[in-house]
This record gives sequence, structure tokens and C-alpha cells, in this order.
Amino acid sequence: MELHLFDLNLLVALDALLTERNVTRAGNRLNLSQSAMSGALARLRHYFHDELLVPVGRQMALTPVAEGLVEPVRDILVRIRGTLGSKPQFDPRTATRHMSLAVSDYVADILMADVLRRARQEAPHMTFELRGVGRRATEDLESGELDFLISPEGYVSANHPTDVLFEDTYTCVAWAGNQSIGTSLTIEEYLELGHVVVNVAGAEQPGNYDEQFLRRSSFKRRVEIFVPTFGLAPQLVVGTGRVATITTRLAVKCAETLPLKLVPMPIAIPPMVEMLQWHKVHDYDPASQWFRRLLKDAVTDLPHDPPPITESLRHRQLPSRAAKQPHGTRPRRRAARL
Repeated sequence: MELHLFDLNLLVALDALLTERNVTRAGNRLNLSQSAMSGALARLRHYFHDELLVPVGRQMALTPVAEGLVEPVRDILVRIRGTLGSKPQFDPRTATRHMSLAVSDYVADILMADVLRRARQEAPHMTFELRGVGRRATEDLESGELDFLISPEGYVSANHPTDVLFEDTYTCVAWAGNQSIGTSLTIEEYLELGHVVVNVAGAEQPGNYDEQFLRRSSFKRRVEIFVPTFGLAPQLVVGTGRVATITTRLAVKCAETLPLKLVPMPIAIPPMVEMLQWHKVHDYDPASQWFRRLLKDAVTDLPHDPPPITESLRHRQLPSRAAKQPHGTRPRRRAARL
């Protein structure tokens, strides 16, 4: 094959066809008509001497040659985008670059507001996009459509650089009016309670890191509700006998606005380590390096250790109308005073 005979613009069309496995959807992705996309496929078939896409029932499937092109073509395009998007000199004061990040609502709540305030001060003309985490985020990072992924250790790709952002512990949160829960819980009491468990949208396995750890350790909670975001879990324990297990920094933040009591976990769950990941082609990109530094600076303003669970946070004072006991719960002798 002679490279000078190949139209490099066809690489973009090839990537779309390999990803979508459908001429119409690939055309929509590139804002091309179906006839134009069909023409691009015909030229690609001629160049590679292979059908690339073949009908299987009502769908199209990749030939073995096409399967072998998926990763190389994607890697080439990511490197091209990274090269064209990088400038030898980067000045945040005048830069107009757009950056996208996939983060959980937990990370957004405790970190991203400060990060984006700092970014506004240093780079007033840059724009940013926050996306949700999940399988799609990993795919977007691989394809170069996502600049950064912030995700717990164990949920990031082994193919790209990572850096530790911060760690956080876990805390059990309950409604402040739930008199059946005092200042501590035994393991048995904890497992018998009804639980609200976080299952981040797109996760392959039900339950967040804490749920998966407890299952591996042969602890089985009575899960009554799965929710797709961290911030929703503590809201759903208010006015009920349920509990939720969330990260300590988020628990403390939620207790500032919700009638919650925070109880130490009776089961030792390893801290959650939040990782920052970016595509390897941006390792030496000055803009990427600048934003990584910005994130690390913002993290230094977080407490080095998760906030302690103080008495005032364990027992937030409730308005008198909230003192009603949740249905189906019974006070225990060591119940906290409200």
C-alpha cells in the first residue's frame, strides 16, 4: 500500500464506520449524507481490498481486517488531534481551548467548583465541560473525545497515565430523627438496617466501591434502594429508618444542609483513592499539564485527612416537626438525644 495514494481525510470516515458499524449513523456522526458516506466506504474497500463492513442479518459486522484496524486507526487520530491541539507555548491568560472532564457528582461537589473558579481566574477565555462517569467515559478517553477522567482506583485504564488526586474514608449517614441509631453501630445492626446504595450510572456491577468490597468480604446488606448519584443517597435517608454509606467529605458537606447524623462505619472499608487520568498523547501537552497542576493545587486546599465526625455532626438539631420517629423503627437504650 502506498501512503501517497491514500486520502488521509478517509481516516476520519474509517474511524466512524468502524465505531458505528452502520453507514447512516457514521454519516450522521460526521454530518455527511448517506451517499457521501457510502462513497467513502467504497474508496476504503478499494484501498484495503476488503469489504470492511458486511451484512449479518439486519446489521453490519466488521470483517477480520476491519477488526484489526479499530485500535490503530483510533490511536492515529488521537495522536493527530493531540499534536494539532497542542501549542509549543501555552499562555492560560489568552488560551481559548475547550476541555472536557468526566467526574462523579461526589467529585464535582467537593472539588470541581473550586477548580473551575481557579481556572476562571487563570484562563478567563477557556471553556470546560463536565460529564458523568461510566463505561462511555472510558471509551471517550480512549478515542480522544475526553480530556480527563477522575475515577476511583481500579476503575481507570491501564493504558494511559494516572495520578493520585486524594483519598477519602467512608461514613454511615442516617436521619437525625432516627432514634433507633445512636453514636455507633455494631456490624449486626448495620447489616440489618435498610440501605440506600450508590450505583453510578453505567457501572457494570451493581453498587459502588463500598458495596463491592462488602460483597467480597461476605457482608450482605439489606439494600432497599439503588441510586445513580452520591448526592441523592443521603437525601433518601431523611425521614426514614434507612442508612447510606458515603464518603466522609461528602457526608460532612451534606450534613450542613440536611438533618443527618453521621455514624462511624462498624466495618473497616479501605479508603477510596480518586485517580486523575488523561490520554498518553497529552502527557507533554502544556495545556494538559497546566490543568493537571490546577487540579493538584485545588486538592491541597482539601483537608489532608477526611473531616472528623464530631458530636455536632452526629446529632444535628431538628425542628420540632421533624422529631417524629420513622415508621417501623424502635428506640434502643443507647439512642442519641435530639
